[in-house]
Amino acid sequence: MSSEHHFKMNGRIWVDTPAGKVLGHGRIELLERIHASGSLRQAALQMKMSYRQAWDLVKHINENIGEPIVISHRGGKGGGKAEVTPRGLNIITQFRALEKNFSEFLKTQTLLLEI
Repeated sequence: MSSEHHFKMNGRIWVDTPAGKVLGHGRIELLERIHASGSLRQAALQMKMSYRQAWDLVKHINENIGEPIVISHRGGKGGGKAEVTPRGLNIITQFRALEKNFSEFLKTQTLLLEI
């Protein structure tokens, strides 16, 4: 009995430092949502994570990139706000381009795969 299998290469990209993972798909998505909403709290809600978890991720990114990627402003009457810095926006763009290139690489490798 022979059955045809369809195999596909798969993978994810992480940017690591000695302190651990700094950037990956989920963290980039968090940065994108902060940029779109102007709010760390809103971004956390959209991603179904706690504010504390989102804040810890942003703090870890800021500390390990070497400069602030997200700047937060404390709330007042209208609430606080968060903004992604120009360097942060550049990192998002670079990471998304890298993901696209990696996806294309995986497609070509899948075509070469002989199992």
